[in-house]
Amino acid sequence: MYRIKIILFFILAFSISNCYSQLLPLSKNATVTLITCGSGAEIYSLFGHTAIRIKDDEMHIDQVYNYGTFDFNTPNFYLKFVRGNLQYMASSNSFNDFMNEYQLDHRSVYEQVLNFSQQQKQQLFDDLNRALVSSERYYTYKFIDKNCTTMVLDILNKTLGQKVLVKTRDTDKTYREILFPYFVDHFYTNLGISIFFGRKVDLMGERIFLPSELHDSAAKAVYNGQPLVVENRAIIEFPPLKVPMSWWDNLYSLSLLMVLVVIANNNKIYVMFFFVFGLLGLFFSLAGFYSLHKELESNYNILLFNPLLLVLVYFYLKNNIKGSYIVSLLCLASLAVYGIIMAYKIHLFIVLPLIIASVTGLIKIALMNRKLLASVKQDGA
Repeated sequence: MYRIKIILFFILAFSISNCYSQLLPLSKNATVTLITCGSGAEIYSLFGHTAIRIKDDEMHIDQVYNYGTFDFNTPNFYLKFVRGNLQYMASSNSFNDFMNEYQLDHRSVYEQVLNFSQQQKQQLFDDLNRALVSSERYYTYKFIDKNCTTMVLDILNKTLGQKVLVKTRDTDKTYREILFPYFVDHFYTNLGISIFFGRKVDLMGERIFLPSELHDSAAKAVYNGQPLVVENRAIIEFPPLKVPMSWWDNLYSLSLLMVLVVIANNNKIYVMFFFVFGLLGLFFSLAGFYSLHKELESNYNILLFNPLLLVLVYFYLKNNIKGSYIVSLLCLASLAVYGIIMAYKIHLFIVLPLIIASVTGLIKIALMNRKLLASVKQDGA
């Protein structure tokens, strides 16, 4: 019975959508606009948002379509997010409802009127409504390759019949370098993202994946010899969000913590320190294999957050002098390689306190165990 109800619901929804798009054709005065929303205070809204607005006063239509909807109540939400199989979906809201949220959050909203023919407007309108009641509504979210911006980009280029919207800025920067400024007031988020992402985000940012990038590309795009955007306007504009000064969410607090670890010069503190680093390295390693997110693969940050540190802790607790000495040298060698890799990376500065603390602790353990090994050899002689 439950399955029958679901089937009937989708049949009804599909019928309504077909009627809406076919029995109510858009008038010649209908407009298609690209909506770009500014950054928000929440982590998931830092990059802004992209949507499509279709307005037709004659047909009493003013709808906003976007591909950035997700459900926090999805079972195993965080596991699916890490795994890379979390489903996002297309949704539609009235323009007034859409704007209420951004006015409430004091986020700017900009609109670009697109130079679409009547046929293209109707095609886009039909495609968007059809997607809402079909499997096309859902897509598997990928941080760079498939998000609210790339989905809108693809459907607009599809409607235009060619790749009109292409990257026009920051093509000489890596994805990591492009993302970095968005976290300027969120140090620990920046640190977490920097160490969690692997080699893919160090590739050159050749594709559009952020709302502001699509906005700028649309402003410069030319279609059939004419500008694609016929009008740029701010629907609502607020000053940039000012993040309150935090006494702890900054590089200074991390540096102070690492200084305390070093000057404490306590073996128990170093054991705890390396245990945490080892666990993080193990997590990064497993995430790289487990996750479908390509951004998590080939994560060279495990040379800093080295799973071998767990072995070092084990040997230390077991008073295995030779094992502790060898593993500490291996970890130091890994850090040397890490330093070479990080030499020109934009996130070097924010992980530098962690590198210094790790090197200091490992050198101390290596020297201590070398001295003990020498002492054991003398006693044996």
